[in-house]
Amino acid sequence: MFHTRRNSDIACVERLQRAAFGYFLRYSDTATGLVADTSRKGSPSSIAATGFGLAAYPVAVERGWIGRAEAARRVLTALAFFAASRQESDARATGYRGFYYHFLDMRSGERAWRSELSTIDTALLLAGALAAAAYFSGSGEQEREIRSHAAFLYERADWNWALNGGDTVTMGWRPPGRFLKHRWRGYSEALLLYILALGSPTRPIVPQNYDAYAAAHEWLTLDGVAHLHAGALFVHLFPQAWIDFRGVRDRGMRERDSDYFENSRRAIRLQRAHAEENPHGFAGYCSDLWGFSACHAPKGWLRLRDGRRQRLLGYEARGAPFGADDGTLVPWASLAGLPFEPDACLGSLSHLMSQYPALVNEGCLPGGFNPSLPGDGPEGWVDDRIVGLDQGLVVMMIENWRSGLIWELTRSIPAFSQGLSRAGFAGGWLSSTLPRV
Repeated sequence: MFHTRRNSDIACVERLQRAAFGYFLRYSDTATGLVADTSRKGSPSSIAATGFGLAAYPVAVERGWIGRAEAARRVLTALAFFAASRQESDARATGYRGFYYHFLDMRSGERAWRSELSTIDTALLLAGALAAAAYFSGSGEQEREIRSHAAFLYERADWNWALNGGDTVTMGWRPPGRFLKHRWRGYSEALLLYILALGSPTRPIVPQNYDAYAAAHEWLTLDGVAHLHAGALFVHLFPQAWIDFRGVRDRGMRERDSDYFENSRRAIRLQRAHAEENPHGFAGYCSDLWGFSACHAPKGWLRLRDGRRQRLLGYEARGAPFGADDGTLVPWASLAGLPFEPDACLGSLSHLMSQYPALVNEGCLPGGFNPSLPGDGPEGWVDDRIVGLDQGLVVMMIENWRSGLIWELTRSIPAFSQGLSRAGFAGGWLSSTLPRV
């Protein structure tokens, strides 16, 4: 019975993984290679979604969903666009100092939505470029150009400039010359940013900058165990889409006999426990229906199915056990969590697909849904967007669970191993790569 169920679940996982990759074929521009932020008509490109897409192409080639030459052509299109893009301090450029605006016009590549020059989204883009370059290692001209462009883009990023004279990296910059006041300080998805910034062969930050970032981590003791807190699920998952942290520890993790992988396993368990407890009485919540992360939802005071009025938060980074919770869930959680809690996630996926079948759109799971709100079915309110970041995370995390492909690629990339080592990480696969420098 278990064997039959597992085969059925794996078939479902593969369908959703392949459909998630399909997002990058449907919602990318053929001339620039830029990937749309969401499936909504007129959506600009998200440079972070573009980075996830670049990392998804190796998976698609290995799974036989696209030919190697076609995948390489698409990757090269995007990397060549960024390499040639205008890097100036005016508001219509694509980027500046090796960083890029959060949102870009899909066709022209110019800044969109008056967005900021984003350090974290640039890091996600560069991580995708480096992963793709590690995979396309052939001697042909196309694959050699991929590696050349990826190296150029990574080396162009001026991480020292992004410090703006401080001890931690700023979140971004706006033209013609104003840094954002907030900095990446304390546990966040910027763990990936710091590793890439430390690993830069041209303009790196220094280990003391990582120490300043980590000094602000919020450590909790839950059931007698130290836990590095971040309520929103994506914070735990984004860096680990690229990096295998099993046994790889920085000073804080060594002191608490943990690592970021185990910490994320615990975060998923905490989310499941919160959903099972369901302190606010929202519809559907249980240990098999959870997923608290950043997503869209309606905004304002609305009446729930049970007659209560509830303040909906709009776009918000929802979290558990300590974080925003308005009944809105991300349905992709059980897929992205597979490397950490596979049995629980497969059970959650089975529950989700059987109880909320109308969630699937174009074969993909949407950005979010709220079964407590009135709707045509048990799904309640369902986001009409398919989100590029979500789909990329699904492709990568499923593959890391199935084969470890992305983790294997990044182990071979000096940017990652050097950055980890300079941040004080040791152990696991890193121990056989290089000593701390």
